Amino acid sequence: MALHSLRPRRVTITFAEPRPKSQFAGGWPSILSRTHYWRTRLRLPLTNIRPNHAKSQNSRANLPEKIGKYVIINEVGRGSTGVVYLSHDPYYGRDVAIKVYNVDSSGDENRKRIARKMFLSEAHMVGMLQHPNILPIYDAGEENGHCYIVTEHVHGARTLAAYCRPDNLLRIDDVVELIYKAARALHYAHSRGVIHRDIKPSNIMLTLESDVRIIDFGIALVADSDISRIEGIAGSPSYMSPEQVQSIELTNRSDLYSLGAVMYELLTGTRPFRAGNLQKLLHQIVFATPPPIHTLRPDIPEELENVTAMALQKDPAKRYKTGLDFAAELTRVHQKLRARYNRIDQQEQFGLLRKLKFFHEFSHGEIWEVLRASAWQDYADGEEIVKEGEMDDRFYIIVQGRVAVERLGKALGYLDSGDCFGETSYVRGAKRTATIKAAMPVTVMKVSSTLLEQVSAECQLRFNQVFLRNMIGRLQSAERNAVISGVSSAGASAAANGGVSAAANTPATGGVGAGVGGEPLAS
Repeated sequence: MALHSLRPRRVTITFAEPRPKSQFAGGWPSILSRTHYWRTRLRLPLTNIRPNHAKSQNSRANLPEKIGKYVIINEVGRGSTGVVYLSHDPYYGRDVAIKVYNVDSSGDENRKRIARKMFLSEAHMVGMLQHPNILPIYDAGEENGHCYIVTEHVHGARTLAAYCRPDNLLRIDDVVELIYKAARALHYAHSRGVIHRDIKPSNIMLTLESDVRIIDFGIALVADSDISRIEGIAGSPSYMSPEQVQSIELTNRSDLYSLGAVMYELLTGTRPFRAGNLQKLLHQIVFATPPPIHTLRPDIPEELENVTAMALQKDPAKRYKTGLDFAAELTRVHQKLRARYNRIDQQEQFGLLRKLKFFHEFSHGEIWEVLRASAWQDYADGEEIVKEGEMDDRFYIIVQGRVAVERLGKALGYLDSGDCFGETSYVRGAKRTATIKAAMPVTVMKVSSTLLEQVSAECQLRFNQVFLRNMIGRLQSAERNAVISGVSSAGASAAANGGVSAAANTPATGGVGAGVGGEPLAS
Protein backbone atom coordinates (compact mmCIF):
# COMPACT_ATOMS: atom_id res chain seq x y z
CA MET A 1 0.00 0.00 0.00
CA ALA A 2 1.50 3.30 -1.04
CA LEU A 3 1.39 6.28 1.27
CA HIS A 4 1.98 9.73 -0.14
CA SER A 5 4.39 12.25 1.26
CA LEU A 6 4.79 15.94 0.51
CA ARG A 7 8.19 15.34 -1.10
CA PRO A 8 9.70 12.12 -2.50
CA ARG A 9 12.82 12.16 -0.34
CA ARG A 10 14.39 9.92 2.27
CA VAL A 11 14.99 11.12 5.79
CA THR A 12 16.23 8.63 8.37
CA ILE A 13 16.75 9.25 12.04
CA THR A 14 18.54 6.56 14.06
CA PHE A 15 18.39 6.66 17.81
CA ALA A 16 20.56 5.40 20.61
CA GLU A 17 19.68 2.20 22.42
CA PRO A 18 17.45 2.63 25.48
CA ARG A 19 19.19 2.86 28.80
CA PRO A 20 19.00 -0.27 30.96
CA LYS A 21 16.03 -0.54 33.26
CA SER A 22 18.32 -0.55 36.29
CA GLN A 23 18.95 3.15 35.79
CA PHE A 24 15.37 3.93 36.66
CA ALA A 25 15.11 3.54 40.41
CA GLY A 26 12.04 3.99 42.52
CA GLY A 27 9.94 1.13 41.26
CA TRP A 28 6.78 -0.11 42.91
CA PRO A 29 7.46 -0.46 46.65
CA SER A 30 7.33 -3.92 48.20
CA ILE A 31 6.10 -5.65 45.06
CA LEU A 32 7.49 -9.14 44.49
CA SER A 33 8.03 -10.51 41.02
CA ARG A 34 4.72 -11.92 39.80
CA THR A 35 5.59 -13.32 36.38
CA HIS A 36 4.08 -16.71 37.21
CA TYR A 37 1.05 -15.03 38.78
CA TRP A 38 0.32 -13.03 35.64
CA ARG A 39 0.68 -16.04 33.38
CA THR A 40 -1.83 -18.03 35.41
CA ARG A 41 -4.29 -15.42 36.73
CA LEU A 42 -5.27 -13.54 33.57
CA ARG A 43 -8.23 -15.26 32.02
CA LEU A 44 -7.38 -14.24 28.49
CA PRO A 45 -4.21 -15.70 26.94
CA LEU A 46 -1.36 -13.24 26.56
CA THR A 47 -0.47 -13.66 22.91
CA ASN A 48 0.94 -11.49 20.21
CA ILE A 49 -1.32 -9.59 17.88
CA ARG A 50 -1.65 -12.15 15.16
CA PRO A 51 -2.17 -11.53 11.47
CA ASN A 52 -5.64 -12.17 10.16
CA HIS A 53 -5.32 -15.49 8.32
CA ALA A 54 -8.62 -14.85 6.59
CA LYS A 55 -7.09 -12.07 4.53
CA SER A 56 -7.34 -12.48 0.83
CA GLN A 57 -4.30 -13.23 -1.27
CA ASN A 58 -4.78 -9.81 -2.86
CA SER A 59 -4.36 -8.17 0.56
CA ARG A 60 -1.17 -10.13 1.18
CA ALA A 61 0.12 -9.11 -2.19
CA ASN A 62 -0.23 -5.47 -1.14
CA LEU A 63 2.31 -5.85 1.66
CA PRO A 64 5.38 -3.73 0.92
CA GLU A 65 8.55 -5.77 0.51
CA LYS A 66 10.71 -3.29 2.40
CA ILE A 67 10.36 -0.08 4.35
CA GLY A 68 13.69 1.64 4.62
CA LYS A 69 16.22 -1.09 5.37
CA TYR A 70 13.60 -3.36 6.95
CA VAL A 71 12.18 -6.38 5.14
CA ILE A 72 8.47 -6.73 5.93
CA ILE A 73 7.40 -10.10 7.34
CA ASN A 74 3.71 -9.53 7.93
CA GLU A 75 1.03 -7.09 9.00
CA VAL A 76 0.35 -7.39 12.72
CA GLY A 77 -2.00 -4.53 13.48
CA ARG A 78 -4.11 -1.76 12.01
CA GLY A 79 -5.50 1.34 13.71
CA SER A 80 -6.88 4.79 13.04
CA THR A 81 -3.45 6.36 12.62
CA GLY A 82 -1.69 3.69 10.59
CA VAL A 83 -0.64 0.11 9.97
CA VAL A 84 1.89 -1.92 11.96
CA TYR A 85 4.17 -4.46 10.32
CA LEU A 86 6.49 -7.07 11.74
CA SER A 87 10.11 -7.05 10.61
CA HIS A 88 13.48 -8.29 11.83
CA ASP A 89 16.58 -6.21 12.43
CA PRO A 90 19.48 -8.50 11.50
CA TYR A 91 22.08 -6.08 12.84
CA TYR A 92 20.80 -6.25 16.41
CA GLY A 93 19.20 -9.68 16.01
CA ARG A 94 15.76 -8.61 17.19
CA ASP A 95 12.22 -8.43 15.88
CA VAL A 96 10.88 -4.92 15.40
CA ALA A 97 7.49 -3.37 14.76
CA ILE A 98 7.22 -0.76 12.00
CA LYS A 99 4.34 1.66 12.16
CA VAL A 100 3.49 3.33 8.88
CA TYR A 101 1.28 6.38 9.29
CA ASN A 102 -1.84 6.89 7.23
CA VAL A 103 -1.74 9.83 4.86
CA ASP A 104 -4.91 10.88 3.08
CA SER A 105 -4.36 10.54 -0.65
CA SER A 106 -7.31 12.78 -1.53
CA GLY A 107 -5.02 15.75 -2.08
CA ASP A 108 -6.10 17.58 1.09
CA GLU A 109 -2.88 19.36 1.97
CA ASN A 110 -4.11 20.20 5.49
CA ARG A 111 -4.64 16.53 6.29
CA LYS A 112 -1.24 15.68 4.90
CA ARG A 113 0.32 18.38 7.04
CA ILE A 114 -1.39 17.07 10.17
CA ALA A 115 -0.29 13.50 9.45
CA ARG A 116 3.27 14.64 8.81
CA LYS A 117 3.34 16.56 12.10
CA MET A 118 2.05 13.49 13.91
CA PHE A 119 4.96 11.54 12.49
CA LEU A 120 7.56 14.20 13.24
CA SER A 121 6.22 14.54 16.78
CA GLU A 122 6.75 10.89 17.60
CA ALA A 123 10.11 10.86 15.85
CA HIS A 124 11.25 13.95 17.77
CA MET A 125 10.46 12.33 21.11
CA VAL A 126 12.46 9.21 20.54
CA GLY A 127 15.71 10.83 21.57
CA MET A 128 14.18 12.07 24.82
CA LEU A 129 12.01 9.27 26.18
CA GLN A 130 14.01 6.31 27.45
CA HIS A 131 11.96 4.73 30.21
CA PRO A 132 11.19 1.07 31.04
CA ASN A 133 7.43 1.69 30.86
CA ILE A 134 7.49 3.57 27.55
CA LEU A 135 7.86 1.56 24.35
CA PRO A 136 11.33 2.36 22.94
CA ILE A 137 11.62 3.64 19.39
CA TYR A 138 14.73 2.58 17.51
CA ASP A 139 14.46 4.35 14.18
CA ALA A 140 12.28 6.67 12.11
CA GLY A 141 12.24 7.77 8.53
CA GLU A 142 10.40 8.91 5.44
CA GLU A 143 10.94 7.12 2.17
CA ASN A 144 9.03 7.16 -1.12
CA GLY A 145 5.87 8.46 0.49
CA HIS A 146 6.15 6.27 3.56
CA CYS A 147 6.41 7.90 6.99
CA TYR A 148 7.38 5.26 9.51
CA ILE A 149 8.81 4.57 12.95
CA VAL A 150 10.55 1.43 14.14
CA THR A 151 9.85 0.28 17.69
CA GLU A 152 10.48 -2.69 19.92
CA HIS A 153 8.24 -5.62 19.10
CA VAL A 154 7.01 -6.99 22.42
CA HIS A 155 6.33 -10.70 22.06
CA GLY A 156 3.38 -12.07 23.96
CA ALA A 157 1.98 -8.65 24.91
CA ARG A 158 -1.56 -7.42 24.65
CA THR A 159 -3.13 -4.11 25.50
CA LEU A 160 -5.22 -3.30 28.56
CA ALA A 161 -8.29 -3.12 26.32
CA ALA A 162 -8.61 -6.88 26.87
CA TYR A 163 -9.34 -6.27 30.56
CA CYS A 164 -12.02 -3.60 30.23
CA ARG A 165 -14.94 -6.02 30.00
CA PRO A 166 -17.14 -6.70 33.05
CA ASP A 167 -16.57 -10.45 32.62
CA ASN A 168 -12.78 -10.15 32.48
CA LEU A 169 -11.73 -7.58 35.07
CA LEU A 170 -8.39 -7.74 36.83
CA ARG A 171 -8.03 -7.93 40.58
CA ILE A 172 -8.25 -4.50 42.16
CA ASP A 173 -4.68 -4.39 43.45
CA ASP A 174 -3.41 -5.45 40.02
CA VAL A 175 -5.19 -2.48 38.43
CA VAL A 176 -3.63 -0.16 41.01
CA GLU A 177 -0.15 -1.48 40.22
CA LEU A 178 -0.59 -1.07 36.46
CA ILE A 179 -1.90 2.48 36.75
CA TYR A 180 0.93 3.28 39.17
CA LYS A 181 3.52 2.26 36.58
CA ALA A 182 1.74 4.23 33.85
CA ALA A 183 1.55 7.33 36.08
CA ARG A 184 5.29 7.22 36.74
CA ALA A 185 6.01 6.79 33.03
CA LEU A 186 3.82 9.79 32.21
CA HIS A 187 5.60 11.84 34.87
CA TYR A 188 8.87 11.01 33.16
CA ALA A 189 7.49 12.13 29.79
CA HIS A 190 5.88 15.28 31.23
CA SER A 191 9.11 16.29 32.95
CA ARG A 192 10.67 16.35 29.48
CA GLY A 193 7.96 18.51 28.00
CA VAL A 194 5.96 15.77 26.31
CA ILE A 195 2.19 15.30 26.64
CA HIS A 196 0.84 12.07 25.17
CA ARG A 197 -2.70 13.32 24.38
CA ASP A 198 -4.11 9.85 23.60
CA ILE A 199 -3.89 7.75 26.77
CA LYS A 200 -6.39 4.90 26.49
CA PRO A 201 -6.42 1.14 27.23
CA SER A 202 -5.31 0.20 23.72
CA ASN A 203 -2.26 2.47 24.07
CA ILE A 204 -1.04 0.72 27.24
CA MET A 205 0.51 -2.70 26.72
CA LEU A 206 0.96 -5.42 29.31
CA THR A 207 3.95 -7.69 28.73
CA LEU A 208 4.37 -11.29 29.86
CA GLU A 209 6.63 -9.99 32.63
CA SER A 210 3.74 -7.83 33.91
CA ASP A 211 5.49 -4.67 32.72
CA VAL A 212 3.48 -1.75 31.40
CA ARG A 213 4.48 -0.10 28.12
CA ILE A 214 2.86 3.14 27.00
CA ILE A 215 2.76 3.23 23.21
CA ASP A 216 1.81 5.48 20.30
CA PHE A 217 2.99 9.02 20.95
CA GLY A 218 1.90 9.87 17.40
CA ILE A 219 -0.25 12.83 18.47
CA ALA A 220 1.93 13.90 21.38
CA LEU A 221 2.34 17.57 22.09
CA VAL A 222 5.96 18.70 22.41
CA ALA A 223 6.18 21.95 24.40
CA ASP A 224 8.22 24.89 23.13
CA SER A 225 8.64 23.44 19.68
CA ASP A 226 7.73 24.46 16.16
CA ILE A 227 5.84 21.18 15.86
CA SER A 228 3.99 21.80 19.11
CA ARG A 229 0.39 21.82 17.93
CA ILE A 230 -1.78 19.73 15.69
CA GLU A 231 -4.86 21.58 14.58
CA GLY A 232 -8.24 20.31 15.65
CA ILE A 233 -9.12 17.70 18.26
CA ALA A 234 -6.71 14.78 18.44
CA GLY A 235 -7.24 11.77 20.66
CA SER A 236 -9.86 9.14 21.50
CA PRO A 237 -13.11 10.87 22.53
CA SER A 238 -14.07 8.58 25.43
CA TYR A 239 -10.82 9.30 27.27
CA MET A 240 -10.39 13.00 26.40
CA SER A 241 -10.12 15.56 29.17
CA PRO A 242 -12.68 18.38 29.24
CA GLU A 243 -10.03 20.88 28.14
CA GLN A 244 -9.05 18.61 25.26
CA VAL A 245 -12.67 18.44 24.10
CA GLN A 246 -12.86 22.24 24.21
CA SER A 247 -9.55 22.68 22.38
CA ILE A 248 -8.10 24.56 25.34
CA GLU A 249 -4.34 24.59 25.80
CA LEU A 250 -3.29 21.30 27.31
CA THR A 251 -1.02 20.57 30.26
CA ASN A 252 0.29 17.35 31.76
CA ARG A 253 -2.93 17.11 33.80
CA SER A 254 -4.87 16.26 30.65
CA ASP A 255 -2.97 12.96 30.42
CA LEU A 256 -3.67 12.31 34.10
CA TYR A 257 -7.40 12.76 33.46
CA SER A 258 -7.20 10.23 30.60
CA LEU A 259 -5.30 7.81 32.83
CA GLY A 260 -8.02 8.23 35.44
CA ALA A 261 -10.61 7.35 32.80
CA VAL A 262 -8.61 4.22 31.95
CA MET A 263 -8.47 3.24 35.63
CA TYR A 264 -12.23 3.78 35.94
CA GLU A 265 -12.84 1.41 33.04
CA LEU A 266 -10.37 -1.22 34.28
CA LEU A 267 -12.09 -1.21 37.68
CA THR A 268 -15.69 -1.27 36.47
CA GLY A 269 -15.70 -2.64 32.93
CA THR A 270 -17.44 0.48 31.65
CA ARG A 271 -16.25 3.91 30.52
CA PRO A 272 -16.94 6.98 32.66
CA PHE A 273 -19.22 8.42 29.98
CA ARG A 274 -21.26 6.71 27.29
CA ALA A 275 -23.60 8.31 24.79
CA GLY A 276 -25.42 7.53 21.57
CA ASN A 277 -23.49 10.07 19.54
CA LEU A 278 -20.27 12.08 19.67
CA GLN A 279 -21.94 15.39 20.49
CA LYS A 280 -23.65 13.96 23.59
CA LEU A 281 -20.47 12.23 24.65
CA LEU A 282 -18.39 15.40 24.49
CA HIS A 283 -21.12 17.30 26.37
CA GLN A 284 -21.01 14.69 29.16
CA ILE A 285 -17.22 14.90 29.41
CA VAL A 286 -17.42 18.66 29.93
CA PHE A 287 -20.48 18.88 32.19
CA ALA A 288 -21.58 15.48 33.59
CA THR A 289 -20.34 13.43 36.53
CA PRO A 290 -19.59 9.73 35.96
CA PRO A 291 -21.54 7.13 37.98
CA PRO A 292 -19.85 6.41 41.34
CA ILE A 293 -17.56 3.40 41.01
CA HIS A 294 -19.04 1.57 44.01
CA THR A 295 -22.43 1.46 42.27
CA LEU A 296 -20.82 -0.59 39.50
CA ARG A 297 -18.40 -2.64 41.59
CA PRO A 298 -19.30 -2.68 45.31
CA ASP A 299 -15.98 -4.15 46.48
CA ILE A 300 -13.99 -1.09 45.39
CA PRO A 301 -12.43 0.56 48.48
CA GLU A 302 -13.51 4.11 49.18
CA GLU A 303 -9.89 5.33 49.09
CA LEU A 304 -9.45 4.05 45.53
CA GLU A 305 -12.73 5.57 44.40
CA ASN A 306 -11.56 8.92 45.79
CA VAL A 307 -8.26 8.65 43.86
CA THR A 308 -10.13 7.97 40.62
CA ALA A 309 -12.56 10.82 41.26
CA MET A 310 -9.72 13.26 41.83
CA ALA A 311 -8.05 12.24 38.57
CA LEU A 312 -11.38 12.85 36.76
CA GLN A 313 -11.99 16.35 38.12
CA LYS A 314 -13.30 18.75 35.46
CA ASP A 315 -11.00 21.55 36.62
CA PRO A 316 -7.36 20.63 35.87
CA ALA A 317 -6.25 22.58 38.95
CA LYS A 318 -8.19 20.15 41.16
CA ARG A 319 -6.48 17.06 39.75
CA TYR A 320 -3.12 15.66 40.79
CA LYS A 321 -0.35 18.09 39.94
CA THR A 322 1.97 15.45 38.52
CA GLY A 323 2.04 11.79 37.65
CA LEU A 324 4.34 11.34 40.62
CA ASP A 325 1.62 12.67 42.96
CA PHE A 326 -0.88 10.33 41.32
CA ALA A 327 1.51 7.39 41.78
CA ALA A 328 2.23 8.31 45.42
CA GLU A 329 -1.49 8.24 46.26
CA LEU A 330 -1.82 4.88 44.53
CA THR A 331 1.07 3.58 46.63
CA ARG A 332 -0.83 4.34 49.83
CA VAL A 333 -3.97 2.68 48.49
CA HIS A 334 -1.99 -0.35 47.33
CA GLN A 335 -0.44 -0.87 50.75
CA LYS A 336 -3.90 -0.95 52.33
CA LEU A 337 -5.16 -3.32 49.64
CA ARG A 338 -2.28 -5.73 50.18
CA ALA A 339 -2.92 -5.71 53.92
CA ARG A 340 -6.59 -6.43 53.20
CA TYR A 341 -5.82 -9.30 50.81
CA ASN A 342 -3.29 -10.71 53.26
CA ARG A 343 -5.99 -10.77 55.93
CA ILE A 344 -8.29 -12.59 53.52
CA ASP A 345 -5.53 -15.09 52.66
CA GLN A 346 -4.83 -15.71 56.35
CA GLN A 347 -8.52 -16.32 57.03
CA GLU A 348 -8.50 -18.99 54.32
CA GLN A 349 -5.33 -20.48 55.82
CA PHE A 350 -6.94 -20.54 59.26
CA GLY A 351 -9.87 -22.47 57.83
CA LEU A 352 -7.53 -25.09 56.37
CA LEU A 353 -5.59 -25.49 59.62
CA ARG A 354 -8.74 -25.82 61.70
CA LYS A 355 -9.60 -28.99 59.73
CA LEU A 356 -6.17 -30.65 60.15
CA LYS A 357 -5.87 -33.31 62.85
CA PHE A 358 -2.67 -31.63 64.08
CA PHE A 359 -4.68 -28.59 65.23
CA HIS A 360 -7.76 -30.32 66.65
CA GLU A 361 -6.71 -29.54 70.24
CA PHE A 362 -5.66 -25.93 69.55
CA SER A 363 -7.87 -23.01 70.48
CA HIS A 364 -8.68 -20.41 67.82
CA GLY A 365 -6.24 -17.99 69.40
CA GLU A 366 -3.45 -20.57 69.46
CA ILE A 367 -3.95 -21.39 65.77
CA TRP A 368 -3.66 -17.69 64.93
CA GLU A 369 -0.44 -17.50 66.96
CA VAL A 370 1.10 -20.42 65.05
CA LEU A 371 -0.11 -18.95 61.77
CA ARG A 372 1.68 -15.67 62.47
CA ALA A 373 4.90 -17.58 63.25
CA SER A 374 4.74 -19.54 60.00
CA ALA A 375 5.25 -19.26 56.26
CA TRP A 376 3.38 -21.28 53.63
CA GLN A 377 4.96 -22.69 50.51
CA ASP A 378 3.75 -24.75 47.57
CA TYR A 379 5.93 -27.46 46.04
CA ALA A 380 5.61 -29.21 42.72
CA ASP A 381 5.65 -32.99 42.38
CA GLY A 382 9.21 -34.25 42.96
CA GLU A 383 10.52 -30.99 44.42
CA GLU A 384 12.73 -31.23 47.51
CA ILE A 385 11.35 -29.74 50.73
CA VAL A 386 14.05 -30.87 53.15
CA LYS A 387 17.47 -32.15 52.11
CA GLU A 388 19.49 -34.72 54.01
CA GLY A 389 22.56 -33.21 55.70
CA GLU A 390 21.30 -29.62 55.81
CA MET A 391 20.69 -27.64 58.99
CA ASP A 392 17.26 -26.14 59.48
CA ASP A 393 15.44 -24.68 62.48
CA ARG A 394 11.87 -25.07 61.20
CA PHE A 395 9.05 -27.45 61.96
CA TYR A 396 6.93 -28.60 59.01
CA ILE A 397 3.22 -29.42 58.85
CA ILE A 398 1.70 -30.77 55.64
CA VAL A 399 -1.42 -28.74 54.85
CA GLN A 400 -2.36 -30.42 51.57
CA GLY A 401 -0.87 -33.27 49.57
CA ARG A 402 1.63 -36.06 50.26
CA VAL A 403 5.41 -36.17 50.68
CA ALA A 404 7.92 -38.99 50.26
CA VAL A 405 10.65 -39.71 52.81
CA GLU A 406 14.09 -40.86 51.62
CA ARG A 407 17.28 -41.69 53.46
CA LEU A 408 20.63 -42.50 51.90
CA GLY A 409 18.87 -42.62 48.56
CA LYS A 410 16.32 -45.20 49.66
CA ALA A 411 12.57 -44.62 49.85
CA LEU A 412 11.21 -45.06 53.37
CA GLY A 413 7.57 -44.04 53.16
CA TYR A 414 5.05 -41.24 52.91
CA LEU A 415 3.50 -38.52 55.04
CA ASP A 416 0.08 -37.02 54.32
CA SER A 417 -2.03 -33.95 55.14
CA GLY A 418 -1.93 -33.19 58.86
CA ASP A 419 1.36 -35.02 59.40
CA CYS A 420 4.45 -33.19 60.62
CA PHE A 421 8.22 -33.52 60.40
CA GLY A 422 11.32 -31.57 61.33
CA GLU A 423 12.00 -32.59 64.94
CA THR A 424 15.71 -31.80 64.62
CA SER A 425 14.59 -28.22 65.25
CA TYR A 426 14.52 -29.21 68.94
CA VAL A 427 18.29 -29.76 68.79
CA ARG A 428 20.27 -26.64 67.97
CA GLY A 429 22.76 -27.21 65.13
CA ALA A 430 21.46 -30.69 64.28
CA LYS A 431 21.44 -31.75 60.62
CA ARG A 432 18.57 -33.31 58.74
CA THR A 433 19.03 -37.06 58.41
CA ALA A 434 16.49 -37.60 55.65
CA THR A 435 15.26 -36.00 52.46
CA ILE A 436 11.61 -35.04 52.10
CA LYS A 437 10.20 -34.64 48.58
CA ALA A 438 6.75 -33.72 47.32
CA ALA A 439 5.03 -36.87 46.04
CA MET A 440 2.39 -34.67 44.38
CA PRO A 441 1.66 -30.92 44.40
CA VAL A 442 1.84 -30.13 48.10
CA THR A 443 1.35 -27.18 50.46
CA VAL A 444 3.53 -27.06 53.56
CA MET A 445 3.43 -24.77 56.56
CA LYS A 446 6.90 -23.97 57.91
CA VAL A 447 6.99 -22.89 61.54
CA SER A 448 10.13 -21.06 62.61
CA SER A 449 11.45 -22.29 65.96
CA THR A 450 12.71 -18.78 66.64
CA LEU A 451 9.30 -17.20 66.04
CA LEU A 452 7.62 -20.02 67.95
CA GLU A 453 9.59 -18.99 71.04
CA GLN A 454 7.83 -15.62 70.87
CA VAL A 455 4.27 -16.94 71.05
CA SER A 456 2.46 -17.43 74.34
CA ALA A 457 3.66 -20.13 76.77
CA GLU A 458 0.31 -21.92 76.39
CA CYS A 459 0.66 -22.03 72.60
CA GLN A 460 4.27 -23.28 72.80
CA LEU A 461 3.27 -26.03 75.21
CA ARG A 462 0.34 -27.09 73.02
CA PHE A 463 2.50 -27.16 69.89
CA ASN A 464 5.29 -29.18 71.54
CA GLN A 465 2.81 -31.65 73.04
CA VAL A 466 1.03 -32.30 69.74
CA PHE A 467 4.23 -32.38 67.69
CA LEU A 468 6.05 -34.83 69.99
CA ARG A 469 2.94 -36.98 70.43
CA ASN A 470 2.74 -37.33 66.66
CA MET A 471 6.41 -38.30 66.50
CA ILE A 472 6.18 -40.86 69.32
CA GLY A 473 2.93 -42.29 68.01
CA ARG A 474 4.44 -42.85 64.59
CA LEU A 475 7.53 -44.48 66.09
CA GLN A 476 5.46 -46.82 68.26
CA SER A 477 3.29 -47.77 65.29
CA ALA A 478 6.37 -48.62 63.26
CA GLU A 479 7.80 -50.73 66.09
CA ARG A 480 4.55 -52.69 66.43
CA ASN A 481 4.56 -53.39 62.72
CA ALA A 482 8.18 -54.45 62.97
CA VAL A 483 7.46 -56.94 65.75
CA ILE A 484 4.66 -58.48 63.72
CA SER A 485 6.90 -58.73 60.67
CA GLY A 486 9.96 -59.87 62.61
CA VAL A 487 12.05 -56.85 61.65
CA SER A 488 14.78 -55.48 63.90
CA SER A 489 14.05 -52.52 66.17
CA ALA A 490 16.54 -50.45 64.18
CA GLY A 491 14.49 -51.13 61.07
CA ALA A 492 11.36 -50.21 62.96
CA SER A 493 12.87 -46.89 63.97
CA ALA A 494 13.61 -46.13 60.37
CA ALA A 495 10.14 -47.30 59.45
CA ALA A 496 8.71 -44.53 61.58
CA ASN A 497 9.45 -42.29 58.66
CA GLY A 498 5.86 -41.98 57.62
CA GLY A 499 4.53 -45.46 58.35
CA VAL A 500 6.71 -47.22 55.78
CA SER A 501 6.38 -50.98 55.64
CA ALA A 502 8.66 -53.09 57.83
CA ALA A 503 10.58 -54.25 54.78
CA ALA A 504 12.43 -50.92 54.77
CA ASN A 505 15.24 -51.98 57.06
CA THR A 506 17.45 -48.92 57.39
CA PRO A 507 20.00 -49.09 60.22
CA ALA A 508 19.97 -46.41 62.88
CA THR A 509 23.17 -45.02 64.33
CA GLY A 510 24.36 -44.26 67.82
CA GLY A 511 21.49 -46.10 69.48
CA VAL A 512 19.11 -43.34 68.40
CA GLY A 513 15.97 -44.26 66.53
CA ALA A 514 14.87 -42.34 63.46
CA GLY A 515 11.86 -40.10 63.90
CA VAL A 516 9.68 -38.69 61.19
CA GLY A 517 11.78 -37.59 58.26
CA GLY A 518 14.59 -39.90 59.38
CA GLU A 519 15.64 -37.43 62.07
CA PRO A 520 16.93 -38.46 65.49
CA LEU A 521 14.40 -39.00 68.19
CA ALA A 522 15.45 -40.53 71.50
CA SER A 523 13.99 -43.99 71.87
